[in-house]
Amino acid sequence: MTKPPMLTAQEALDHLLSNAVTVNESEKVTTQAALGRILAVDVKSLVNVPPLDNTSMDGYAVRSADTAIPGQILRIAQRIPAGSIGTQLEPGTAARIFTGAPVPPGADAVVMQEDCTIGDQSDQVTINVAPTPGQWIRRSGEDLTTGKTCLTAGTFLRPQELGVAASAGLTHLNVKRRVKVAAFFTGDELALPGEPLKPGGIYNSNRDTLLACLKSLGCDATDLGIVPDRLDATREALRKASKDHDLIITSGGVSVGEEDHIKPAVTAEGRLDLWQIAIKPGKPLAFGAVRKSSEAKDGEAWFIGLPGNPVSSFVTFLLFVRPFILKLQGREAKLPQSYLIRADFNWLKADRRNEFLRVKINSQGGLDLYPNQSSGVLTSASWGDGLVDCPPNQPIKAGDLVKYIPFDALLE
Repeated sequence: MTKPPMLTAQEALDHLLSNAVTVNESEKVTTQAALGRILAVDVKSLVNVPPLDNTSMDGYAVRSADTAIPGQILRIAQRIPAGSIGTQLEPGTAARIFTGAPVPPGADAVVMQEDCTIGDQSDQVTINVAPTPGQWIRRSGEDLTTGKTCLTAGTFLRPQELGVAASAGLTHLNVKRRVKVAAFFTGDELALPGEPLKPGGIYNSNRDTLLACLKSLGCDATDLGIVPDRLDATREALRKASKDHDLIITSGGVSVGEEDHIKPAVTAEGRLDLWQIAIKPGKPLAFGAVRKSSEAKDGEAWFIGLPGNPVSSFVTFLLFVRPFILKLQGREAKLPQSYLIRADFNWLKADRRNEFLRVKINSQGGLDLYPNQSSGVLTSASWGDGLVDCPPNQPIKAGDLVKYIPFDALLE
């Protein structure tokens, strides 16, 4: 029997995203509790930001008509610290003003204090430059105006978005409920750190890597632990995971060996496609759905089965699971922008698959390659700061421009 052709990374991603349905439920939380959440509705500003014309410098508020020629001496008629309101600025006078303070009526420019000299009489100042109208003045509403949309639905709320919400006068935000993801890991050889290793055993690194990836995306992640390599145990884990979760992720067991029980277990509890994807690392990927248990509401939990090798598991999560979760959250679901950067290495053994190489930007602005690109060498991902997206059958020579995707952009 002829094997079906391997899917490209884009074909696999397109199929995943065509199935993902955005979570609808939302809740109201305080602005300070909204970090890492997804905004459910557009947010409008309650105020003008800034509320009044104010100065961006410590200095003197003046009338530009009084200071058209450098060296003009003005009487200091008032002092306006931040939080105070000045009075009408009369011709021939200046107001001592501090950063953030409202510009008094009648003033149309601010001269920074470095461009001024205090006279022998402390109530006089010499303006040593001729300011232009509007100089060092931040206009009312130049950032936000009352009723203007300041944050849009689907925004991942970082510290800077919370700052915008606060400046707009908001105390609470409507956010999507967290996407609920259950994860378990198959393999009788696996042990948790701190446990003794039996002969042939290894510590389970995928558990900590994938759970951390889920949390970095703002998911509610449930760790169901290590599941024995038995069909009945795998089916029981799937039933448990489906009950209260939107998505189930597994690592390992998606090959076709006698000890790989994911395919028959998911098929028995729901439906499954097992794909061979033309990427390296990370060839096998399983996608399907598991029926929710009788105690839960009707429906299905999505299922994605990742390969067991640590780098394969990590890379396939970034390339496929992350965009799938982004769509469930209502965010823009696509791979982040890549950048053309000079390769300072040779990679001459081109593969027929699309390769994702672990690299790091060096002090000369080029990319260094981790010497061991094996799918079992997780230190390559810790050492590196991104991936090179290397097309099929394309060698890389030092000096070539290659597509670089930073890890930072793949983990938010």
